[in-house]
Amino acid sequence: MKNLYGVYSLMAALIATSVLLGSSQKAVAEPTGIKNVVLVHGAFADGSGWEAVAKILEKDGYAVSVPQPPETSYADDQKYTKAAIDAMGGPVVLVGHSYGGSIISEAGNDRNVVALVYIAAFALDDGESCASIEQAVPQASKAFKPDSNNNWWIEQEHFEADFAADVPPAVSHFMAIAQVPISTDAFTHKVTNPAWKTKPTWYMVASEDRSINPIQERMMAKRAHAKTVEVRASHVAYMSHPKETAKLIEEAATSASVNH
Repeated sequence: MKNLYGVYSLMAALIATSVLLGSSQKAVAEPTGIKNVVLVHGAFADGSGWEAVAKILEKDGYAVSVPQPPETSYADDQKYTKAAIDAMGGPVVLVGHSYGGSIISEAGNDRNVVALVYIAAFALDDGESCASIEQAVPQASKAFKPDSNNNWWIEQEHFEADFAADVPPAVSHFMAIAQVPISTDAFTHKVTNPAWKTKPTWYMVASEDRSINPIQERMMAKRAHAKTVEVRASHVAYMSHPKETAKLIEEAATSASVNH
């Protein structure tokens, strides 16, 4: 009887140990990263281009917001982006494409923004604008044209080659005819106090970009001390490489949480 009692005691101890180990392993496996992501579109586009990236992020458990800055002025674009950040109600990874990088460089100073991700985007320094930095290192495209209303467009016949060369032609054609012009005010706004100087930053360089010179992208990523990846992509790298884009964003979300 005594031996049988000893066996029972040993079994109980083993079961308890197993439960504790299981609980410990389960706790380690729980995701701990930032779970809110705000995706900001750039010039000549709208938020719909983020659809594939948003779906991946949501499938992986992230809460995603895709604001629609109207590109009518830099102040308007800040307002829409900051509203999206506030609505998340907690720590956010803020992502910008192209001109969206100019937007997030200032909006990223919001206390809830814990990391910045630039996708072929303008990571501008103090006193720089999208216009000024492209004068310093010109892009390949010559199809950016102003109209009489202080807006800028991409000539439709050059849109595919210069902006979206690696997405299906039907997609790039519709983007061309549905493009959102950017105001001169937004394009020439000089950024102040860029958030990348104080917050962890990631950058995706698009090596085949004709809208921002890839040399310029690498320079901006380097001076921002960004963790950088490079993809063989046109300007809309987030559309042609959604998996790589989502992976970079999730890396930022996971890494930023360690320091938050």
